Parts: sequence; structure tokens; C-alpha cells
Amino acid sequence: MIETFASKIIAFNQQLDFKGVLPNGISIMNPYKDGGPALSVSTQFYNKYFNDRHPRHLILGINPGRFGSGSTGVAFTDPKRLVSECGIPFNGPVTHEPSSAFVYEMIHAFGGVKEFYERFYIHSVCPLGFTITGNKGKEVNYNYYDMPELQKAVYPFIIENIQKQLDNGFETDICYCFGTGKNEAFLRKLNAEKKFFKQIIALEHPRYIMQYKAKTKQDYIAKYMLELSKAMI
Repeated sequence: MIETFASKIIAFNQQLDFKGVLPNGISIMNPYKDGGPALSVSTQFYNKYFNDRHPRHLILGINPGRFGSGSTGVAFTDPKRLVSECGIPFNGPVTHEPSSAFVYEMIHAFGGVKEFYERFYIHSVCPLGFTITGNKGKEVNYNYYDMPELQKAVYPFIIENIQKQLDNGFETDICYCFGTGKNEAFLRKLNAEKKFFKQIIALEHPRYIMQYKAKTKQDYIAKYMLELSKAMI
């Protein structure tokens, strides 16, 4: 039986398990093992859009957030977009994430969900997310680079899982990075050491665009189109 990208991605998600020691106050977020709908709905998503062997380029965000892939198991896809854009039913709170709103607007500009996912696969530099309890006792998202001790703790895990994804057959001439600040700096340094990719192209993070540059988001979508086209030459 020939393995498809769908079967490889689903197996990759199922094996994700961080066994290291996290700094005090930081919790791991593994949507594929927390008993929620993420494993089931992400499996449906990948079987629908990745059930082939087309070559694809990686796009790496930071790490999963609670209201996007922390809920659905699909990067930059909140429950709202999973239902309305991808046609996958979701049994749970239909949350909204600004990053997901931008990504799917960009995907429309590219030509649509099917066309986009035939060429690109979005995941994260760190494939599992983190939370920290804030001042008011509320759990909030945390990034792998927000604390040096956390970055050090997850460094081997990040390397291991980027390699596992590349072993699944993704293209290595270009890797796209969501984030032109700390995520880009980390990925470039890591790539200089490990030589995963020939080139990294960084794009402004969707959340940054929606939070600070929403009035000019069409300019950013145009930039995305220009840069993504380089993977299709």
C-alpha cells in the first residue's frame, strides 16, 4: 500500500509526545492526546486534502495556540474556518482566531483551499503548544521562545520533529516561516546548524498582521502571493 501525505501526517501527529521537563508554571498543550475532537477532525481534514503524494512545501509557524490548532489539530485553522472553509464538522466550541481568519483570506487569494493544500503544508517550528497561568488565574498561550529555559527544554524536541516531517517527503529547497522576529531568528539559526532547508523565506505572522496592520492586510496578502509563487517555479 502506497503511503499518502495524509497517512504520514496523521501518524506524525499521533506520535507527538513531549517527555522533557518544562520550566515551572509552563504546561504542554497536546491537542492530539487531550481527549478533545482534534485528533478526529484533523484526521478527517488530512484525509480530505492530503490524500495524495503531490510534492509540498512546509510553512512553519511558532507553536499551536488554544483557539486554532489547539482546538482542531490543524495549523492556523480555527473551528470556525474548519467548518465554513474546509467542510469538516466540529463538535465543540466554535472559536475564532484572528490568525486563522487571515490565513484563509490568503488561501482564497491563492485559489482556494484545495489548490493551496495541494502545494503547501502548514505546521509549526514547535509542533506542540504551551500555556501559562496569567496574573488573573487565566490560562494563556505561551511561545517556545518566550523564556530561554523553555526554548532550551524543547530544542531537541523541535529538531527531532522537523526531521521527522522532512522524512515524510516534503520539499527542502524553500521553507516558509510565519514570523519575521524571534521565530525567524530561531529557525535561521537552527537551519544554519542542521541544514534542513536550502532557503528560508520569512513572512509577517498572520496574528501580527491582524493585530497591528489590518488596514493594509491586502498588501500583506499580495506579498504572500509573491513569495509563495517562488515555490512553484
